Amino acid sequence: MPPEPAAKASREKRCPVCGKPAVAESRPFCSERCREVDLNRWLSGSYAIPGRPADDEED
Repeated sequence: MPPEPAAKASREKRCPVCGKPAVAESRPFCSERCREVDLNRWLSGSYAIPGRPADDEED
């Protein structure tokens, strides 16, 4: 039995920038524009992976 349309829609990957359906050419994004927006966010420091504070040891 084929999956129901509502079930398929819930499994469909969405663009992490704007939420539109992703396309194969720009996966996981919906377009090159959203791909570039995401890259700019990483390069500008908008996205950051938290870590431990650096130890400032003075000699």
